[in-house]
Amino acid sequence: MFNDSESASDSDIEKRRGLSVRGIAEVANVVNIKKTFNRHLHFTLVKDRNVATPRDYYLSLAHTVWDHLCSRWIRTHQFYYQQDPKRVYYLSLEFYMGRTLTNTMANLGLTQAVEEALYQLGLDLEDIEEIEDDAGLGNGGLGRLAACFLDSMATLGLAAYGYGIRYDYGIFQQKIADGWQVEEPDDWLRFGNPWEKARPEYLLPISFYGRVDVGPDGSKRWVDAQTVLAMPYDTPVPGFGNNNCNTLRLWTAKAPQSFNLHSFNSGEYISAVCDRNQAENISRVLYPNDNFFEGKELRLKQEYFLVAATLQDIIRRFRNSKSYNHCFDNFADKVAIQLNDTHPSLAIPELMRIFIDQEKLAWDAAWSICVATFAYTNHTILPEALERWPVQTLAKCLPRHLEIIYDINQRFLAYVSERYPGDMDRIRRMSLVEEDGCKRINMAYLCVVGSHAVNGVARIHSDLIKKHVFKDFYELWPERFQNKTNGITPRRWLLLCNPGLSDLLSDKIGPAWITDLDQLRQLTDFQDNEHVLRELVKVKSQAKRKFADFVMREFKVKIDPSSMFDIQVKRIHEYKRQLLNCLHVITLYNRIRDNPKCKFVPRTVMIGGKAAPGYHMAKLIIKLINSVAKVINNDPIVGNRLRVLFLENYRVSLAEKIFPAADLSEQISTAGTEASGTGNMKFMLNGALTIGTMDGANVEMCEEMGRENMFVFGMSVEEVEALSRSGYRPADHYASSPELRRCLDMIRDGVFSPPDNAGLFRDVFDSLVYHDRFMLLADYKDYIRAQDLAAETYLDQAKWSRMCLLNIAAAGKFSSDRTISEYAKDIWNVDPHGIKLPAPHESPLSQFGASAEETN
Repeated sequence: MFNDSESASDSDIEKRRGLSVRGIAEVANVVNIKKTFNRHLHFTLVKDRNVATPRDYYLSLAHTVWDHLCSRWIRTHQFYYQQDPKRVYYLSLEFYMGRTLTNTMANLGLTQAVEEALYQLGLDLEDIEEIEDDAGLGNGGLGRLAACFLDSMATLGLAAYGYGIRYDYGIFQQKIADGWQVEEPDDWLRFGNPWEKARPEYLLPISFYGRVDVGPDGSKRWVDAQTVLAMPYDTPVPGFGNNNCNTLRLWTAKAPQSFNLHSFNSGEYISAVCDRNQAENISRVLYPNDNFFEGKELRLKQEYFLVAATLQDIIRRFRNSKSYNHCFDNFADKVAIQLNDTHPSLAIPELMRIFIDQEKLAWDAAWSICVATFAYTNHTILPEALERWPVQTLAKCLPRHLEIIYDINQRFLAYVSERYPGDMDRIRRMSLVEEDGCKRINMAYLCVVGSHAVNGVARIHSDLIKKHVFKDFYELWPERFQNKTNGITPRRWLLLCNPGLSDLLSDKIGPAWITDLDQLRQLTDFQDNEHVLRELVKVKSQAKRKFADFVMREFKVKIDPSSMFDIQVKRIHEYKRQLLNCLHVITLYNRIRDNPKCKFVPRTVMIGGKAAPGYHMAKLIIKLINSVAKVINNDPIVGNRLRVLFLENYRVSLAEKIFPAADLSEQISTAGTEASGTGNMKFMLNGALTIGTMDGANVEMCEEMGRENMFVFGMSVEEVEALSRSGYRPADHYASSPELRRCLDMIRDGVFSPPDNAGLFRDVFDSLVYHDRFMLLADYKDYIRAQDLAAETYLDQAKWSRMCLLNIAAAGKFSSDRTISEYAKDIWNVDPHGIKLPAPHESPLSQFGASAEETN
């Protein structure tokens, strides 16, 4: 017999044996990565180490990681074909993906092996990661949300596909010249994209213009149209820690193969080439407007181009599925299409056109399938952001679709009239066709009528669209309206961007939080543990020092890592109230100047974001921030107690550096204007405290963490509405607050203006004192109170760190995994746990023998 000590010894031997086996596997993986890396450097890039550039190393590594991805990608789609699950299609005009390398390595579990392999080759992984350009195919939150959703759908195991446009030029590169924003093109494809695969075999024709021909039997056909080709490029989207790999399919516009032979033979070669370029302009550039509708013909073409190509692709895949029985009766049982805002709304009349004109379905049958298939997410209540296409533009570009929209509207209004007899005012309000002034189609109304589910993106936002934007529709169909509070992927926004904090969390509560963010609640057990709180402070300090080094390197500005990092990063827009932040900065400046010996918490205020190129006030706000920074940063009386920095060219890869370093997160929009926000969640997850209004997802964040762990200020939605009804007079606030009046007078009187243009910021003064649409002056006093409380709290580092820990612990609700699970269960009618792909044991080519049709 063995005694206890002998048994323990045997157990230790077994553990060591297991570690040894794992160690051998890791060593083999490192060797394989080195070998593959060198093979790609030599045979793919045709370089050796003597002449290879840093970009060559990046491309070699990208190809190496791609090799690990491909079999998983093929196997996933073979498995989908075999299982034939209901497929989810996420249509979005924007996918703000950022960088791919780091995310892919983490999801495949390759990071450590790659890091070791590169170290043995004398290379640094972090340096190589910085070579990759951001895939900036989005303006901000909407596009970034779509990217988070793709990650969560793959991680949960949903059979899901993203569909968008492969813009040649993404969101513009922002440069700051003399304090002004200057836009430069984002030629993100200039060095190629190693993360995509062109699929020319699925080239599809897309029609524009033409006319509607009526046959003898009354049937209609769209004829004499001009054709553009849509070519798909596929990007793999791997799930974390599973064998799943979904697809993001982006379309690029191609001219038809044939030249205009008459022009060509007449010697007008340049003209013939230019005609081709005109067709390909559809996917040339992302429209850079955020929360502002721009009714340009090219934008309409982009929206239709996306949905027409996508629906052809969806129907092709449906026809090739096992469940296809030569009719579309079960289409909605196998297809769910989510419209990310109104940009893809033309999918509704396009699917009707396909069903009626091509498949010869009866109207009622086609409409029932459409409504059961589509669901719509609303992202804004700002009137200027809602899409309303002029009838004249639709009649020119998409004549058949306009007829179908008219038919939808006629049948819908007949239904409304039946439900509300004699209520002509209601019928007028609910019509998809707006008759005031220029006749327009309300695309949001089209989405509501043509979808079985409509959701907002935070509880307060969902309540507001039911109360205001879609009030009549909610009264008609209350069952259609839902809330799906936004979320963020914890893989990119914690595991990847903040390894120090990730390691600390995994050490204390285990790594399960990576795919189950609710596990963070366990951190509340450590809220009084001084050792853990000190470790949290240490992690934050390291992140701040690292970011300070980056700022010095990139912007040539020295900032103090021990100061409070007070950060506001988001699109520049009046409703997001960067001006309110600026007023606080000027207030602090005046206090220091008035009493240089006063006790003052050192603070570094950083503001970043891009303004739409045609948005005059937003660009003037950027100039003002930079002008205020110039004055304050060069004032010897202020010294290091207050520094102001505008973070140029805010983007995903910069955000990944900012969030881990932040102390204070500014979420200060007017209550009732921000749909949700996701930056607020990223700051919270990385241990920054929030100063914010009760707007968007801030409300739910406050509920999760407790009001005592957030610096809440400002009017509620109800108070904003009441003040608006009673007749808001911003000049009264200007007159009654000496500190506020002094700040505004300094802006008006040229304290921050260049000597030769003292009235530069007069428009800012006038907009606030005489208009103030977003009620900055009404919230100023309470905002200053909350900022003073934040500064006071920061002095008590024990209290501050405890609040940070409780913020992180409360962040579980704001995982995009939770959001997608709710979409799956409540809207798409698919299993939120996904389908489990078996572990790979053999070549994907031998496993099922699937054809290319089946795997794509």
